[in-house]
Amino acid sequence: MTTKRCIAFLIPIFCTLQAHAQQPLRFDPAEWDFGRIREADGPVTHTFTGTNVSDSPVVILHVYSSCGCTVPEFSRKPILPHEQAEIRVTYDPANRPGVFSKELAVFDSERNKIGTIRIRGTVEEREKTLAERYPVEAGPLRLTQNLCTFAYLYHGRPAEATVGVANPTGRAVRLELVPDRCSGFLTAEQPRTLAAGACAEIVLRYDLPERSTHYGTVEDVLTLRIDGRDAPVRLMAHGIAVDNPELSNEIYAPKAEIDKYMLKFGVLKRGAGLQKRAFRLTNTGLGALTVKAVETEGGVGCTLRTGRRIEAGKSVTAYATVDPSEQEHGLVSGRITVITDDPARPMGRLLSTGVVEAGTDGMARRSKRGGEQTDSGERARQEDEQRTEEETHIYIIIRNV
Repeated sequence: MTTKRCIAFLIPIFCTLQAHAQQPLRFDPAEWDFGRIREADGPVTHTFTGTNVSDSPVVILHVYSSCGCTVPEFSRKPILPHEQAEIRVTYDPANRPGVFSKELAVFDSERNKIGTIRIRGTVEEREKTLAERYPVEAGPLRLTQNLCTFAYLYHGRPAEATVGVANPTGRAVRLELVPDRCSGFLTAEQPRTLAAGACAEIVLRYDLPERSTHYGTVEDVLTLRIDGRDAPVRLMAHGIAVDNPELSNEIYAPKAEIDKYMLKFGVLKRGAGLQKRAFRLTNTGLGALTVKAVETEGGVGCTLRTGRRIEAGKSVTAYATVDPSEQEHGLVSGRITVITDDPARPMGRLLSTGVVEAGTDGMARRSKRGGEQTDSGERARQEDEQRTEEETHIYIIIRNV
């Protein structure tokens, strides 16, 4: 080994030894291994003993742990030179199976680090109850979940999720899955009969054809029917249909970017007409970008249209729109989802919230719906609400997913 390599090797060791030497509170041992502990047995504790090796008294102000599962107990009584102090450390293994390693830093009254201790070990997982493994009640049965979120659903690439189902009753039951909302892309398989005390799986599978023209939201809702009766919860599946990135040209792929992340409308007056705020969609990739779908909900519109093609290096300006005359006065909350053929980031989502002030037209419309004229007391209350709502602004947040 050359002299330079030897020096480079020894420097970190020297710095570590120097750092420990400078800490006035020395623990022996400074690390404790609990070994294998059982989660079912609950918390475990070890007491560390530290000696003040400095020439001045020290006071432990705080012992910092990065996890709430590790709790230190200590005294703030001054520790004179060469005297000892104890720190009692308790580790809670609940819901933390596997290997653990925790470092605790000890600080004095002047917020200087004066010592370090560590604990480690391995937690043996306890056997969970049926209710913990199947937390969703579905009539006489229990489920692991009732919502399956698939994120992106790629054309030509099947995606699958399972829902565990348990029968804690003392009798066999018959199972059916009845579509309530159907996309046409989902298939579901379930056992026709579930024996008493048995567990099984419901398999949900999305399979969009490779040349499918459907882009954007895909939703399905299924009713679980048990012995001919509908369960009180439904199974829901949700995903976003996009192009398969494996079929794109990596070199000449498009890339979608939106220039703004917040659009501020201010107060929306009912008689002001359609309100618009611009955002720019730019293709910073090397291939042409195509808008595959634009979805709007919650009273917010968008001028960007499906099929819009943006050449490499080019941009288009689109508008988020709100028409106050079409909204009830008060809070307006909506969302715009833009799907493109950008293989890396195919979805952009714009969230919007705001307040439409009541105004004279708004009060007249409310009176007409109610079938009677608003009295003076009600009018005064609405005017107070109007003054409060005029201080509120509307925002549209653009977030690429």
